[in-house]
Amino acid sequence: MSKFAIVAALEREVSGLVGSWSRVKCEHEGRKFTFFEGDDMVLVCGGIGAEAARRAAEAVIMLYHPTLVQSVGFAGALDAALQVGDIFSPAVVLDARDGSRIEIAGGEGTLVTFMTVAGTGQKQKLGQAYGAQAVDMEAAAVAAAAQAHGIRFTATKVISDGLHFEMPETARFIDSHGAFRTAAFAAHVALRPWLWHRVALLASNSNQAARILSEHLKFSQPMNDAVEGKSTRISSNA
Repeated sequence: MSKFAIVAALEREVSGLVGSWSRVKCEHEGRKFTFFEGDDMVLVCGGIGAEAARRAAEAVIMLYHPTLVQSVGFAGALDAALQVGDIFSPAVVLDARDGSRIEIAGGEGTLVTFMTVAGTGQKQKLGQAYGAQAVDMEAAAVAAAAQAHGIRFTATKVISDGLHFEMPETARFIDSHGAFRTAAFAAHVALRPWLWHRVALLASNSNQAARILSEHLKFSQPMNDAVEGKSTRISSNA
């Protein structure tokens, strides 16, 4: 049993945190997951997108029975004040699919979970429509799984792309399991020189964001609360 479970999308988002943790491979509902175990904590990388995040959250809840589940990873800025590397711990997580929301005590601002990678135009629309400061693709699904099992939930994101950064087209390189087909994406980019600078900048920003996120998580309050048995109040206004 682990008191604290973390659900991320990709291992590269949290590699600095789990580098020395034990790897355990388990199967849940016919799918294989790799869990990273460290003391009273466990982390699973479920893949990109809401469905992948839901499956991973369900797996870690059923197999490890945590008392708190945290969604972590990259997010895009919907507010020009947020820059690459900024840590964002929201007070509200909104699901763009149905407008449901989870409120998190002690957080600040609003994170909206959207179903695909948001470009510049979409970011502006999401910010206006939801009054949100950041967008991701997983947090609301993790929150819903935690809520369904009566488990406390929180979220910590790091900004990996600013409001005016135009993301390269990546949706078709995410497979049905939420894995990113890196080799196929690299081959696609190699034939399009006009994408090279933007992809290189995205990689640099992502590396910076991942490093900052891992360092933050090592000393974050939710992690300390889980170890010490403190309470984090979560409410839902779905």
